[in-house]
Amino acid sequence: MKKIVKPQTVKKLFTSESVTEGHPDKMADQISDAVLDAILKADPRGRVAVETLLTNGVCVVAGEVTTSTYVDIPKVARAVIKDIGYTDAEYGFHWETSGVMVAIKEQSSDIAMGVDSFVKGKQGGVVREDLEKIGAGDQGLMFGLATDETKELMPLPIVLAHKLTKRLAEVRKKNIIKGLRPDGKSQVTVEYNGDKAKRVHTVLIAAQHDPDVDSDKLKSEIIKHVIKKIIPAKLLDKHARILVNSTGRFVIGGPQGDTGLTGRKIIVDTYGGMGRHGGGCFSGKDPSKVDRSGSYMARYVAKNLVAAGLAKKIEVQIAYAIGVPEPLSVRVDAFGTGRISEDRIVEIIGQVFDLRPGMIIKNLNLRRPIYRACAAYGHFGRNDLKLPWEKTDKVREIKKLLKKK
Repeated sequence: MKKIVKPQTVKKLFTSESVTEGHPDKMADQISDAVLDAILKADPRGRVAVETLLTNGVCVVAGEVTTSTYVDIPKVARAVIKDIGYTDAEYGFHWETSGVMVAIKEQSSDIAMGVDSFVKGKQGGVVREDLEKIGAGDQGLMFGLATDETKELMPLPIVLAHKLTKRLAEVRKKNIIKGLRPDGKSQVTVEYNGDKAKRVHTVLIAAQHDPDVDSDKLKSEIIKHVIKKIIPAKLLDKHARILVNSTGRFVIGGPQGDTGLTGRKIIVDTYGGMGRHGGGCFSGKDPSKVDRSGSYMARYVAKNLVAAGLAKKIEVQIAYAIGVPEPLSVRVDAFGTGRISEDRIVEIIGQVFDLRPGMIIKNLNLRRPIYRACAAYGHFGRNDLKLPWEKTDKVREIKKLLKKK
């Protein structure tokens, strides 16, 4: 008689990273989004596609802007740099003395032709915008993910990685750990049994510091005040590997150590590598750009579907063509955890959510200065911010449709 072999639970490791607000790439994201916020505050219909480059002693802000307002871009950039903490010339980059260059031109009229949608009003030919007919600001594909493994409905590795870097910035700013500088990174490896997180396998912290800091003391303080404050004790057993400044020294950092550029941390911004990515960055782009608004909508959809209990984990893909309002395709992957078929889930999405760019802007109220706040420590799972794409206000409607079948 043949022996039946029961399938074994497979041990898997998954790693995600995060960076502090003082990392040069994240500085660039925050400056780009601060410029966007400043424009949207005065001109909600402003069109913005701004990139920032940072290097030793220089900040360059470039891109395309169409707006009815004026923004002092150098002043905005310097305020962000100061707020992050580059207030000492010894850090190799200073908010007041580093140069800020601006190279801005108007948005292409060819793009505007496909995106704008205005109609004559009833009163004296007044022109108004028709949000239902606004086309996508570019072609592209966007993904949204939600999983029930954390209260944020986000993958555990990226949640922990973000909390570590945020805490690293906090202990610096509050002087809980002395001698820290603004740049820093975290990396977390989680061990899974099947799809269930079992323990934290490895924690890595890279923390920029003053040259005279004692390395051993810094390591013990980071373990005490950062790692053990963030990683739950039940996940951090005696076998966990902890690495702090694994090269032994991290003095030269920020734009002095590495060039920073907008959009170079797209995996940090999203799901930490768990799930797919369409390739487009978010920061510096107004919501007519579906790289941003489409990704936010995909997350909103996925989160509501998981919160409604349709699956334990869902990934949603949306694809667009420039100038076309309706998405070209909508796809769902429930990773074998769905209560109903993926085809049925796609039908429910079509009944509950309007995926046209103009309606995404309207329904999520995206023409507001809300973007710099999420340009560091992730755009998703941010329970510390009231972000419209993190709401689960469609759960009841989804459940009603689920009952109808």
